[in-house]
Amino acid sequence: MIDDLQQFLQTLRHARHLVTVEAEVDADLEIAEIHRRVVAAGGPALLFRRVKGADFPCVTNLFGTRQRVDLAFGNEPEDFVRRLAALAEDLPSLSPRRLWGHRRLALPLARLGLRSVRRGPVTECVQDPPRLSRLPLLRTWPLDGGAFITLPLVYTQHPETGRHNLGMYRIQRYDDRTTGMHWQIQKGGGFHYHVAERQGRDLPVTVFVGGPPALMLAAIAPLPEDVPELLLASLLQGQRLERVPSPSGGLPLVARAEFAIEGRVPPGQRRPEGPFGDHYGYYSLQHDYPVLAVDRVYHRRDAVFPATVVGKPPQEDLYLGDYIQRLMAPLSRLVMPAIHAIWSYGETGYHGLTAIAVTERYPREALKFACRILGEDAGQLALAKVLVVTDRGVELPDFRQVLAHVLARLRPETDLFVLANVAMDSLDYTGPAVNRGSKAVLIGVGEPVRTLPPAFAGSPPVGAVAVAVFCPGCLVVQGPAYDADPRWPATLARDPGVANWPLVVVLDQVNAAARQATFLWSALTRFEPAADIHAARVELRRYHPCLSAPVVLDCRTKPGYPAEVSADPQTTDTVTRRWREYFPNGGVEGSADPAGERGFSLLP
Repeated sequence: MIDDLQQFLQTLRHARHLVTVEAEVDADLEIAEIHRRVVAAGGPALLFRRVKGADFPCVTNLFGTRQRVDLAFGNEPEDFVRRLAALAEDLPSLSPRRLWGHRRLALPLARLGLRSVRRGPVTECVQDPPRLSRLPLLRTWPLDGGAFITLPLVYTQHPETGRHNLGMYRIQRYDDRTTGMHWQIQKGGGFHYHVAERQGRDLPVTVFVGGPPALMLAAIAPLPEDVPELLLASLLQGQRLERVPSPSGGLPLVARAEFAIEGRVPPGQRRPEGPFGDHYGYYSLQHDYPVLAVDRVYHRRDAVFPATVVGKPPQEDLYLGDYIQRLMAPLSRLVMPAIHAIWSYGETGYHGLTAIAVTERYPREALKFACRILGEDAGQLALAKVLVVTDRGVELPDFRQVLAHVLARLRPETDLFVLANVAMDSLDYTGPAVNRGSKAVLIGVGEPVRTLPPAFAGSPPVGAVAVAVFCPGCLVVQGPAYDADPRWPATLARDPGVANWPLVVVLDQVNAAARQATFLWSALTRFEPAADIHAARVELRRYHPCLSAPVVLDCRTKPGYPAEVSADPQTTDTVTRRWREYFPNGGVEGSADPAGERGFSLLP
């Protein structure tokens, strides 16, 4: 059981998954560039001892391989969730004998919950008045609007019910006592604020930084609104989560957090926040968000400031996201038993694409499950832009396999649904306005209805630069840029050369089809269903638009899209020049990939 960040760092040291950088580094772009290179190589966590202008060290890449995620949480949480789901399934017919078979759950269940203690490390020191400029907040991309807390654990309580929420909402530092509060659409902390704002009251907020790894994971888990994140943190930690009273009389503090930033969000105040290079691989643009007025900062005497860097996937957050999916899968099946598996693809920013595997017990039941996933009872899954429904037995993480299976069974006329004018993820700019866009549902279940072409034969379609095959049935075409010919995909859909392909995807670069990660990122982050789907023919039948194959998706970059993130050239030159200063001994022998199949060296 890992109680806090300090213990996790010791675990990483012992496992040779942590490297200490003694050279002075700059939190402005330099740390992020070092971090990205190490993440790309599958390298270790990085502890920067001397951060320019800061009073505390900074650690990054804590969860940048599957091995480190396993070190943080072990096998017990997944095993416990599986056994808990099995108990729930047995409850209707639970006999004393069968109950005895679940006796191993008794001890873990007794450890769940919160425990109040009189004192904890988090209150050892206090900054009052606060000096946020002395914390090593990172600016990670050159067009970022400022420095951000990138692993903030934002704790609030509902003004009326007292129920708590713990979420990870980025925090932009404006000055020593003021930050932004990036409450996106459908976020629990934002719901609490809206209630307080209607009442004309400040909302008390505590931003924890660091603490048990379980706390960090619980903050990003896609739980339903009223399910307490601290309970999940307790489950992951394998013991009750300790809290101490705030010396100021404010919200209770997580006893073993590294930092606790106390403040309040006043009603009616907004301030421009961003831009920020986000996990979609683009900049989320500047918008007005609420403001956090910071009153004081508590911290441990030996505090270490954790941070991460997001950007074009795959990045460090991919490993945590995939772990959460594995952990929550048994509970999802418990809520919707006919759904056997759910997988959201980190390569698309998770909200871009989700697949579910179902067993239909009667015709068109698959559509019912799709509606449930996109409904409120599915939590953050409701923000999925494209939902693919397939049969049980398909390995969902392998999207080539999933897509081929679906295309062999898809009848576009009846199995492709587009939902226009709906709420979307705030970070997805493909729609007509912020938080607005559309969704698509593709259903491919039952027996195959066509034989899929495995390869492309013949000449490229008129206007095409190049073609490639992503999987049987899915042709990828590079054509003219959007500015040169916006309507070209509609023409392509009627080209006889692609008539036997059920799905054609138009990309800016055809070589993106070579890898699943690049294909999914290029396609799903540049595509809005209601605006970018074309077909050979579209008819309205029974008030349903019926599309005839081939269906063409226009996934080119369009005007108005935010800029793709890219590193600052001067910073990359600096990091290249200083690399041996950071790692004079070549680093450690660690994992170079999630399977741990190769050795790793930090020296070029």
